[in-house]
Amino acid sequence: MATHTVINQVPPLIDYNAAEQPTITEAVHRASADHALEELHEVGVLAGSAHAQELSDRAEAHPPQLITHDRYGNRIDEVVYDPSYHELMSNAVRFGLHAAPWGDTRPNPHLVRAAKMSVWSTTDAGHACPISMTYAVVPALRANPELAATYEPLLISGEYDPGLRIPTTKRGLIAGMSMTEKQGGSDVRANTTTAVPAADGSYRITGHKWFTSAPMSDLFLVLAQAPGGLSCFFVPRVLPDGTRNTFALQRLKDKLGNRSNASSEVEYDDTVGWIVGDEGRGVPTIVEMVNLTRLDCTLGSASSMRAGTTAATHHATYRRAFGAALVDQPLMRNVLADLAVEAEAATTAALWLAELTDQAVAGDDRAATLRRIALAVSKYYVCKRAPIHAAESLECLGGNGYVEESRMPRLYREAPLMSIWEGSGNVAALDVLRAIAKQPQSLEVFLDEVNRAAGADRHLDAALGRLAGSFADLGDLGSVQHNARRLVADMAQVLQGSLLVRFGNPAVADAFTVSRLGGDHGDVFGTLPSGVDTAAIIERATTKVG
Repeated sequence: MATHTVINQVPPLIDYNAAEQPTITEAVHRASADHALEELHEVGVLAGSAHAQELSDRAEAHPPQLITHDRYGNRIDEVVYDPSYHELMSNAVRFGLHAAPWGDTRPNPHLVRAAKMSVWSTTDAGHACPISMTYAVVPALRANPELAATYEPLLISGEYDPGLRIPTTKRGLIAGMSMTEKQGGSDVRANTTTAVPAADGSYRITGHKWFTSAPMSDLFLVLAQAPGGLSCFFVPRVLPDGTRNTFALQRLKDKLGNRSNASSEVEYDDTVGWIVGDEGRGVPTIVEMVNLTRLDCTLGSASSMRAGTTAATHHATYRRAFGAALVDQPLMRNVLADLAVEAEAATTAALWLAELTDQAVAGDDRAATLRRIALAVSKYYVCKRAPIHAAESLECLGGNGYVEESRMPRLYREAPLMSIWEGSGNVAALDVLRAIAKQPQSLEVFLDEVNRAAGADRHLDAALGRLAGSFADLGDLGSVQHNARRLVADMAQVLQGSLLVRFGNPAVADAFTVSRLGGDHGDVFGTLPSGVDTAAIIERATTKVG
């Protein structure tokens, strides 16, 4: 029996083009990469489809399961995924979100990949982890030219081929990294896993890794203590002769979020590996890999902010309260515009970093130096802003946002991860100080870059002056660790303000500089000052459905 009529409920946010985001398409156009717009919109149409959302829901509802032994008692150490996970992975590889840029000869392949990744990763964050690691592993693997020659063509392949088999017999490969140990965390130099040289030129690795995500990947880069010090090793799950390498999965982690991604504890016991780079040079070998995964952390946080803003503006457009649509209520307009400004600033910075990656890969030393410091700055700040952004976005939906069916709780659970992965907030902030100490020119390049917008906005000009003053008064960098977070946050906000003033939408840029740099902003979202063009900002952030 019908007891009520359903009214004033928001239609589903489905079957829309998730790539119709001005911040993304403008960045692609600015980099003269319009050749990629067609494939970008192909990604966007699928990402916004009901089918992709169903895949994401299934992957979340049916997390991976660990199977340590087969029915006969043989140890197999396999993880079983829901078919939805494999379909998500297949699409991501088909779209070239993994290692494809390393073999793409078209202009700006890393920016194009970042734009597509930013759109697609909003479907499901879990499968984006192995995709990101596969992207990042290539430059590190090149430290061993022989290994790179064999495996790089399969890493950049556009085919996803799951299952544990001899890597060279597969149509495409997925890569992972196995670095963290329980006693060290981010301090990888404290690792105790050992690697002993064998007569055939390989090494035998023994030890325990505390976090190894995507353990069904075909190959891993592993850090271990060789006779010459901490070194990097190539470890396949299946050896060239077809036997299983020793890769004992102890358990899967029960995590706050990222449910579709299997994160595991791994035991190595006389496991076969081949050195990548020189003995004792493990950390320098993986530096570029870390830089690329940090790029994806920044990109992922920016993407989550856009997803939250999209959900909030969609809800406010259709929901009515107190006689008017929520989107027409002045205070809600302040909240929505503030969320949109944060998301657009983060996305602009992330895509700019991807464009710098293209320049650095092409041999531009200035771009490489600038990316080194700007990446650490942005990774710290953008990833720190994502959790509070997700909380406010969720609140825009009220009680409906607190219900799992809205998918907003999933967004909220995912938000802290990017700040933890590849170095927590303290590690990222201190890395900025380390970069300045080791390469003083990096600070000079950074300040030169942000000053390219000098004279265009009074709030930015004042912030530039304050930032320059902060560094003039620093003295010994070793003594400023206590205030590192404040300093790095100031750098991040000035960088975002400079980028928005130079490249962004005027309404967004003005709102950012007056609030974030001009000091006219409260501790929560929804505190933009009067005079901000909220209509233009919300219009840019509102997704067109149908």
